[in-house]
This record gives sequence, C-alpha cells and structure tokens, in this order.
Amino acid sequence: MTAVSLIRNARHWRTGRPFELAFAGDTILAAGTDLVASGALARAAAAGAPAAADPLPGAIDVIDVIDAGGALLAPGLVDPHVHLRQPGQSGKETIASGTRAAAAGGFTSVLCMPNTDPVVDTPAWVEWVLARAREAGRCRVHPIAALTLGQRGGQLAELVALREAGAAAFSDDGRPVESAGMMRRALEYAAFAGLPIVCHEEDMTLRGDGQMNEGPVATRLGIPGIPSAAESVMVRRDVELVELTGGRAHFAHLSCAESLAALRDGKRRGLAVTGETCPHYWTLTDAAVGEGDTNAKMNPPLRSEYHRRAVIEAIADGTIDCFATDHAPHRAIDKDRPFDQAPFGIVGLETALALTLTHLVEPGHIDRARAIELWTEAPRRVFGLPPAELAPGFPADLVLIRPEAEWTVAPEQFHSKARNTPFAGFRLKGAVLATICAGRVTHAHPDLAPRGHRSAAALVEAAG
Repeated sequence: MTAVSLIRNARHWRTGRPFELAFAGDTILAAGTDLVASGALARAAAAGAPAAADPLPGAIDVIDVIDAGGALLAPGLVDPHVHLRQPGQSGKETIASGTRAAAAGGFTSVLCMPNTDPVVDTPAWVEWVLARAREAGRCRVHPIAALTLGQRGGQLAELVALREAGAAAFSDDGRPVESAGMMRRALEYAAFAGLPIVCHEEDMTLRGDGQMNEGPVATRLGIPGIPSAAESVMVRRDVELVELTGGRAHFAHLSCAESLAALRDGKRRGLAVTGETCPHYWTLTDAAVGEGDTNAKMNPPLRSEYHRRAVIEAIADGTIDCFATDHAPHRAIDKDRPFDQAPFGIVGLETALALTLTHLVEPGHIDRARAIELWTEAPRRVFGLPPAELAPGFPADLVLIRPEAEWTVAPEQFHSKARNTPFAGFRLKGAVLATICAGRVTHAHPDLAPRGHRSAAALVEAAG
C-alpha cells in the first residue's frame, strides 16, 4: 500500500490560480486545480493508481492532507552560491545548520563553495561533502570544487575527476584567478569537462587593502576603499577569454554597473557567459556601513546608489541570469572587531526570498513570477541541474510561500549558526510556509495548518 501526500488550497506560483498537488515518496503523482473536488484523485485511489500517467506500485492507502491556506506553491528554491564552511570551519556553520537555514528560506538545493579548510580540491573531498549532506542535510547539496589546487592559482585541479565525483562547477571563490594565462587554460579544461567556472572577479592590485566601497562614505569614515574597477576589469578580461577559448564563465555576486555592462556585452556577442547578483546589492548601498557596522561588510562591497540602480536595471532587462545569496556565515566574535580587521561576508539564506518580494516585486521592478523563476528554474538552467516542475514525474521539491505575510528580521531566530546580517530589524513581506525536499517536509512555519490523515475510501466517499 502507498501513502500519498496531498497539498490542497494552494495557488500556482505562475498564475495565482487555485492548485492542488499530490506526491508519494520523492515524486509528484498528480497536479491540477481540483484533484479532490473532481474525484480524480479519489478514483485513482480506488483503482490503486494515481491521477498521473504511470500507475503506483500498489494501491493508495492513506492520504496525508496539507492545507496550504491559499499560499503559493512553487518548485523548491535553488541557491547557487553558499558557504557551508565544512570541512574545517564548523564554528561558523556546518552542513547540517546551513541546510536547516536553507530549508527555512525555502531552498531545496544549494551549491556550496570550496574555500573551506582544507579546500575542496580533490574527488575525495567532493565525496565527503556529498556524504555529510546525505547524512545531515535538509536540502540537496551540490559541491562546487576548487578550480586550482588549494585555490592558489598555480596549478589546475583535476577537473574531470572532480566532475565525476559529483562537482557541479569549478571556482576559486574567495580569490580571483589573477593570471590571464591560467584562466585561459582553466576555461579550456573546464569546457572539456563540460562544466562552468564560477568567477570571483577581483583585481587584487586595485583592491589593495580596501575594506569597503571607494567613495564619499569611505572617505568620511577614513576606511580604505575598493573601486568598482577592481571587479569590472576582471569581468571584461574574462569575457574576452571566453571568446578566445569557447569556455563557460558564470560571474559571481556582481555588484557594479561596469561589470553588468561587460556581461551584457558578452551576451550580445553570443558568448557563454552568465551572471548572478545578491539581495544586498539591490537593497542596500554603502551608506548601510553607517559608522562602521561590520555586518554590512562583504566582498564585493556594497556600492553607491548609482550601482544599486544599475543592478536593478540588469535584473529587469534580463542581463542577470539568476539570483544567489553568497551566504557567508561568521562567528560574532570575528565580526565584533574594528572594521578593517573583521572578515567579509553576511548570511542570506533566511532573508533572500522576502528581500526579493519586498524590494523588487513590491516596487514593480519585476513581477512575482519572474522573481520566483530567478530563484528556481533559472539557476537550474545555468548549472545544468535536473529540472523541477509542478507536474507528474518530477521530484517532490516544493515550497509554499505566503507573499503577503509581514515579518521582522530577528537574527537570534535564524536557523543558521551565524547572525551576521545587515537586515536586523527590517520589516519584510513574504514568508516561507513550508519546504518539502524529496517528499520530506524539511521546514514548516508554525502557521502551517495541521496535517490530517484521510483514507482513500474516505476521499472516494467525499467525492461522491
């Protein structure tokens, strides 16, 4: 006998129309507007088959009903840029705590960066991350492996072996590939391996000892600045190298107008270039640093209002391919230092969706369906992950979203081990009601209606 879970009283994330969905195990069985009212699911239960095309391996016994209360139902969100800090930095985050935070934010898949201790630069370490994720994770974890050994930029890692071990992409994130010659070879080798390079674009000679965006705020505070050119000249370089090599480059955490112009130019030329940006770049400016708040210190840094508007324009015109959080957890003791001594990075998994709905959808920059697409279908396309649709046969990776719900960011309530966010106290709209990964509820908001159990016979009777 097979137990089936049925989500009722939901609305489809694209159309907003009433929608119901049934799944068993890790697979969607049926989806439509009135599975119960029409009797489709009940008749299928009586016949021992789902309302999908393929029969179940046995009769349906129990229907587990989840009342969505009018929430939007969408495929689970995907974050292509997180730092789970394992191996070696579990004081900041673990795969278990990081994926709990991901599930709380509506994510069913994350791609994690390799700048750990030791660096994930061998097949054994890729396999280690995957094993820990299977044991403790609350979402699917796709490791991104180091591009060069130790992320030192001197020798390429064994990219084909890393791909075969399960790597989803290659990156020296946290550090740039400073040598153009090395990047050329990397793009050629990665193209042979069939995976993209995720580029952390930063000219270290231009960054120098900079700690925040170069501009009037940094001058007032007496903090060394980082010019936007430190990012954009490297994006320009790698657009040209993609054309030279035929490789694929994905530009991480883009923050400034010139970088976005370079990406736009590469797309116009038909090159295999894609790019992401993060909620803090369309929400905040360097003014958020205030008098030296280290929770507003990240790399690339928060830019001026001019660059914030350029980021929004690039999202609206399609230059940006997908969203990412660059979730970078740190211990409070590390952030509680003078600005120039504190580490770069903020957490973002648990605020990402609400910042998107509040600061992109509410002002009308993009519509809600496009916003959700940039967290779901778009990163899957960029990184070649299996598609996820609300249709029979697809994985039961789902999120229920209450877009009108208002809440206040309270870092002490985060599921992450870290609290380093510049959004503490922000009033946001959009809450995750439930996250389901591979058919398992990995996060449920207290407001989720109690789950009831009804027999197949009861549903048949109710449908008449």
